[in-house]
Amino acid sequence: MESLHEKKLKHLEELANKIRESIIEMLLEAKSGHSAGPLGMADIFTAMYFHVLNHNPKKPNWPERDRLVLSNGHICPVQYATMAHSGYFPISELKTLRKINSRLQGHPHRSSLPGLETTSGPLGSGLSQAIGMALAAKLDEKRYRIYAMLSDGEHDEGNLWEAAMFAGKNHLNNLTAIIDRNNIQIDGITEDVMPLDSLRDKYEAFKWHVLEVDGHNISQFVDAVREAHAIYERPTVIIAHTIPGKGVSFMENDYRWHGNPPGLGPTDIVSKEEQGRAALKELRTLSGKIRSEHQ
Repeated sequence: MESLHEKKLKHLEELANKIRESIIEMLLEAKSGHSAGPLGMADIFTAMYFHVLNHNPKKPNWPERDRLVLSNGHICPVQYATMAHSGYFPISELKTLRKINSRLQGHPHRSSLPGLETTSGPLGSGLSQAIGMALAAKLDEKRYRIYAMLSDGEHDEGNLWEAAMFAGKNHLNNLTAIIDRNNIQIDGITEDVMPLDSLRDKYEAFKWHVLEVDGHNISQFVDAVREAHAIYERPTVIIAHTIPGKGVSFMENDYRWHGNPPGLGPTDIVSKEEQGRAALKELRTLSGKIRSEHQ
């Protein structure tokens, strides 16, 4: 993985915000889908597709590609938007999200869209799928890496912890899990629904190498991935602390936006009629600030 110089970092930060704009536009058109998680993970997905992953959008089934497994499939708008911006399919197709016969289903469907590694929906199963790929790579003596994108809320699922134990036992150093630690799920704050802390202590007990980062600091995240590549005796988990709804002030840190698109969200701050316009205005203003900060 190449070093992240200042010019590339500026490009990634600007691109992440463009992807956030695409997410809002997609959700407005669909009138359905999740807002908080996709906005919160835009920086990490941008870093993955435009810096970390060894992949080729023109050859999505290239055998030597790295594999990215999205376990919490409900945040797929951020994956679709990032894939479109990186060249897997036209950006204009994003407006078909959740429509009849669309390749962009409400949860990813592997056979519908080249570049998707798994079909996801039921939470808690993605780490097991990623482990299968990591084991296959070991058996075939391949050098590609596997990345599993996980939510914090899905750690309520028991089968995820079985997978975590298995990966640690089998020293799957070609596997990196990335947890979106945004502290919300559909029914409220994670620590109220089912306390998760300390995730670090739990994963360390299962023999994982654990790193914690600011999920909106692209440089810090890339450094953590680079460290994961240098760990040879165990899998690595990166706990990425993110702000759900990042970039849209009336969505940030509000669990009510977990499963709502703009136009159908809570109205105590912004009316339903204004939510989409207000969100896009904030994001476009933020894009201008990012550009000025790097000038």
